[in-house]
Amino acid sequence: MRYAIVLASGSGKRMKSSVKKQFIPLMDKPLLFYALKAFKESSTDKIVIATTKEDIDYVRTQIVDKYGISKVVSIVEGGKERYNSVMNALCEIEDGIVAIHDGARPFIEPSVIDETFEAALAGEGASVCAVRVKDTIKRATDNLNIDVTIPRDNLWQIQTPQTFDVKQLKEAYRIICEKDELSKVTDDSMVWEYAYPKKPVKIVESSYFNIKVTTPEDLVFAGAILGQKK
Repeated sequence: MRYAIVLASGSGKRMKSSVKKQFIPLMDKPLLFYALKAFKESSTDKIVIATTKEDIDYVRTQIVDKYGISKVVSIVEGGKERYNSVMNALCEIEDGIVAIHDGARPFIEPSVIDETFEAALAGEGASVCAVRVKDTIKRATDNLNIDVTIPRDNLWQIQTPQTFDVKQLKEAYRIICEKDELSKVTDDSMVWEYAYPKKPVKIVESSYFNIKVTTPEDLVFAGAILGQKK
């Protein structure tokens, strides 16, 4: 069974908006709709959404029901941190494979979702989508002097979805919780890397259109991307 967890618990502080970023209208539809639509059109069998408690009814009635996202089987309460939301959503899934995606990434392609499923199944049970780093990357000292330029040949900018064998991911979260290392986690592949240092995470090359809408400037780019797609 192929599952998706779509995370939609963000507060949107950096967006400087009274509307949470995942619900900001983009061409008359909430941002979250576009990510859900992509998973509906992919080989995903079932979708679990994690959102804030007060937004569960809104997500169900104004997005899932209104736009016919029929693959959504559960809407759960998200947590304070991203990893809390993921763990809450994982409780709804027993086994199979799961793609975890940021609801604020509206332009993921169904074909890339499917590629992450296939890559995880064909490999050690884990894959992420990513794009090659285009800019020159430099490491700085604490007082903002350049320390070293990092060769970018093998550098990748990691996106979502990140896709895993469910049972192995649950065990990885158990391990990292037991070691009290969750505070260091910024994405799910870090949990896997910590728990299974000898099990590689496969990269699936994605698109630079797969942006995460976080700031007001991102909305400008998102509007341009959607306009081009239409």
